[in-house]
Amino acid sequence: MIVTFGEIMLRLAAPGFERLLQSPTLQATFGGGEANVAVSLARFGMPAAFVTVLPENNSLSDEAVAQLRGAGVDTSRIIYGPGRLGIYFLQTGANQRPSKVIYDRAHSALAMAPSNAIDWERALEGATWFHMTGITPAISQPAAELARQAVANARRRGIRVSCDLNFRKNLWKWGASAANIMSDLVLGVDVLIANEEDVQMALGISADVDVGSGKLDDGVYERLTEAVLTKYPHLSAVAITLRESRSASSNGWSGCLRSRSGFVRSRKYEITHIVDRVGSGDSFAAGLIYGLHQLSGEQEALEFAVAASCLKHSIPGDFNLATLGEVEALLKGDGSGRVQR
Repeated sequence: MIVTFGEIMLRLAAPGFERLLQSPTLQATFGGGEANVAVSLARFGMPAAFVTVLPENNSLSDEAVAQLRGAGVDTSRIIYGPGRLGIYFLQTGANQRPSKVIYDRAHSALAMAPSNAIDWERALEGATWFHMTGITPAISQPAAELARQAVANARRRGIRVSCDLNFRKNLWKWGASAANIMSDLVLGVDVLIANEEDVQMALGISADVDVGSGKLDDGVYERLTEAVLTKYPHLSAVAITLRESRSASSNGWSGCLRSRSGFVRSRKYEITHIVDRVGSGDSFAAGLIYGLHQLSGEQEALEFAVAASCLKHSIPGDFNLATLGEVEALLKGDGSGRVQR
């Protein structure tokens, strides 16, 4: 059982590539880093449970849970309390105009949850793997405390822990810096997932990378991942997503992974006419967790993660609805997009 912990939000997106409120319509779905990971894993056939705090007696909570259940996620460990459901607004970019996210998450049920809100013995029952992101401790001091408890309890039970750093500068507003909180949390992590900005801002490890250049130097990432494993000797592996951002519509997409046995690099996908890149990092994390469980080695796990997240760029919404068969077909080289009849 893979257990993930975080916040699920109502996602309100402008239709297509419109600007927010260009027309009087917003498309309502749900999403959030750890929920996205649980959905992907469930769709790949792995048992996955999502832990969060939702507002009590709330129809939006009911609908969020229904969508998670519909995707095959175990929602029995979700608890309810005072507060509201967090919201984020999305304006999808195109060509040279970037996407834009606006958060509205203050006083959410998870942000307000007290330190004793979650019974971690019950929440982690039967878990062999626990996953969270750096978004959760950024929400509030209480959420950061729950994240700390989650990692500590998982470690005490011998559960493997993965963390996607997911630095969000617009969320770290409650008084602590990401570097102070995440540096401590990562001490309890086995598998770390990040991009170069995450590593710099959340762990204070510098990387000489120009992400806006559209071209990345493999040597920089070999040194960066080595520096992370050196600073955190308990980590078994660190995986980095590599995005060559030429425009909002055209990216090169690949990844690398360093473990104690060496450094591996994935193939690169040229993604054009991007539909929705939000959630692509989460689909990478889910793909990596799946690969490390089900495939024969680190190279194979990394390739699966990159292929799964490549497909997410073609799917609107936070959730990666790509099937296991579609990922496997892409891994075998079937990326033509020809109609299947």
